[in-house]
Amino acid sequence: MRYGSGGVCLISAVPYEGFTTSTTQSAPETLTVTFAASRHRSEITATTEPSDRASVRETSY
Repeated sequence: MRYGSGGVCLISAVPYEGFTTSTTQSAPETLTVTFAASRHRSEITATTEPSDRASVRETSY
């Protein structure tokens, strides 16, 4: 992901074997990349509001 004056954009997302990748961008300043497999899910959300930051959420089931 790259932060810029226009928001956040995806540069690359390469999943490990067995994972799929999807993206959601609800607004130019917020982007979520999701890596999912049969028993695990990782979500990385990057935002420029109120400042540049990223958060990661991991779920195993």
